[in-house]
Amino acid sequence: MNPMSELILVKTEGHVGLVTLNRPKVLNALSIELMDELIEALERFDEDDEVRVIVLAGSERAFAAGADIGDMAEASVLDMYRRNNLARWNRIKQVRTPIIAAVSGFCLGGGCELAMTCDMIVASESAQFGQPEINLGIIPGAGGTQRLTKAIGKYRAMEMILAGRFMSASEAYDAGLVTKVVSKEQFLAEAMRLAREIASRPPIAVKIGKEAVLKAQELSLTEGIEFERRVFYSLFATEDQKEGMSAFAEKRKAEFKGK
Repeated sequence: MNPMSELILVKTEGHVGLVTLNRPKVLNALSIELMDELIEALERFDEDDEVRVIVLAGSERAFAAGADIGDMAEASVLDMYRRNNLARWNRIKQVRTPIIAAVSGFCLGGGCELAMTCDMIVASESAQFGQPEINLGIIPGAGGTQRLTKAIGKYRAMEMILAGRFMSASEAYDAGLVTKVVSKEQFLAEAMRLAREIASRPPIAVKIGKEAVLKAQELSLTEGIEFERRVFYSLFATEDQKEGMSAFAEKRKAEFKGK
């Protein structure tokens, strides 16, 4: 990552890594350069055993208002195929560490897709979610049609994708798209609070729990239960399992070490 870049801001607070999108003049439009730096930051945190949860935030005005249209406006089919920019999104999916999106204001297009790639979404009451690509003559291309449909169902997803309708934070919560809604002043603080809570849990079990939940979206019920059973058994090889159960029996607070 270029240390002189200001497209993203990165810091660590205890066991929580915080990445903040930082293109305020263009509402955090997701340029190719920003996405490259974001993915590299997420991967670095994922490789750091001291970082147990990642928070991905925008500004109070916008999480991200979409892709950088200037990168695509004059592109041909061949240009888009050669660039293969959307393939980089698969690297976010490979991050094992839980990612919490802290969303306020506009969360549209690629921004909405980025939030949905995260594992939880803490939204401010001012958040607006949408996939308005239809107004540009295209459709979502970074997983929007798939993740949105799985999150809120076919019928509401159809309206958002075909008509370009925005969904408010309260609607998104009711539809199951976001984890919780808080005041505009508290959205980042609440995301960090949730991150610290998860970071206090046994790190290996947290990562495996994330993996198991994600498998539920891809596997049949029978296949998913078989996967769950295998990884459940595997956790009995960890020191954290022994510590957690001993602490419970001894009525004391467990001290998890990620081993």
